[in-house]
Amino acid sequence: MIKIAYHAIYKYPLPDNHRFPMGKYDLLKEQLLYEGSFTEAHFFEPKSMEYDLLRLTHSQEYLDKLYNQTLTKNEIRAIGFPMTPLLVERGTHIAEGTYQCAIHALDHGIGLNIAGGTHHSFADKGEGFCIFNDIALSANNLIHRHNVKKVLVIDLDVHQGNGTASIFANNDKVFTLSVHGAKNYPVRKEKSDLDIGLNDFTEDNEYITCIKSLLPKLIDDVKPQIIFYQSGVDVLASDKLGRLSLTPQGCKTRDEIVFDLAHKHHIPIVASMGGGYSEKMSDIINAHANTYRVARMYE
Repeated sequence: MIKIAYHAIYKYPLPDNHRFPMGKYDLLKEQLLYEGSFTEAHFFEPKSMEYDLLRLTHSQEYLDKLYNQTLTKNEIRAIGFPMTPLLVERGTHIAEGTYQCAIHALDHGIGLNIAGGTHHSFADKGEGFCIFNDIALSANNLIHRHNVKKVLVIDLDVHQGNGTASIFANNDKVFTLSVHGAKNYPVRKEKSDLDIGLNDFTEDNEYITCIKSLLPKLIDDVKPQIIFYQSGVDVLASDKLGRLSLTPQGCKTRDEIVFDLAHKHHIPIVASMGGGYSEKMSDIINAHANTYRVARMYE
């Protein structure tokens, strides 16, 4: 059975004028239950990640600043959220959710986190709505605690996974792929193992052709024991921060390609939701829900 991480703390209260749509987490779970794609039995509530596990990825200095609430104004501004102890706690639940999904996937094939995909978090700082890097934390914990030798990160969010790329820059056990908008945030890109920068307004055909030509060979070459899939839906044409031009069907086809390849190669896969900033909440929820609907096909 597919397991889905969800915790009420995911819906962290933000000022009404904040552009990050925290409400999508509750609505996504409600939609999946309402339409019958999943039942309550598929969901679990992740606990907070243990501090020692956070230290496998994040620096002691950064953790001290988070837990003591001593980040500078510039550091808080880079993260983009008003800083509180509850926000830090939220991040630890998200990270644990992805980690537990990974453990489940190793035995059962697929794990899904309703939040996560916090790929702008570096070892020693946060950026772009990301405090802890849930994918990096989970990969490092699998390597150190579960004897995993090779991890593939497939990051298809519209923004480059700069934090993940930096964390694993000198780690040959993790291969990082980022397919993103070339001119989008972050302005200063890090170097992933493989970066594909797409032009503004890239549409379905070009995008899908790129993914189809890229992923099968990459999986054959890397031979991962597990895939972490950052499935951000900010690639949509309707996205306020995206600058690409995918339709909802194109975004769903992208998901189908990733899950189908993982299934054919018998590779466990963990999906974290990543970004989504369309004007209409219904567009965000439907696109994220498509990722789950596709995953259910391979349960």
